[in-house]
Amino acid sequence: MGSLWSSPIRKEQMEAALNKAKGIVSSSPVVVFSKTYCGYCKRVKDLFQQLGASYKVVELDTERDGDDIHSALIEWTGLRTVPNVFIGGKHIGGCDNVLEKHKTEQLVPLLNDAGAIANNSAQL
Repeated sequence: MGSLWSSPIRKEQMEAALNKAKGIVSSSPVVVFSKTYCGYCKRVKDLFQQLGASYKVVELDTERDGDDIHSALIEWTGLRTVPNVFIGGKHIGGCDNVLEKHKTEQLVPLLNDAGAIANNSAQL
């Protein structure tokens, strides 16, 4: 995110970033919009890895248009932080949401329904 003095992105940029984000979400069963240095993002990615889920990661701090995508995600989901997780095209939320779904045994069924886990191999 920019400083308080940075100008908001233009409408065309926002539309392009939003279209890109929606395209990414629709192209993969699980998408984690992340930042490489974020500990909460690492927790979610580690959990998905432990569960044997296939997922796509978009590291917003390394993408050329990552700031624009992050702004578009804020507009789209209302979530200002990362990770910003989608499963089966549906917005799940951030780290706390994912961990809560796992704790209440709702996460693995979501991952199965989305086709992100092969052969019901998740055991955690």
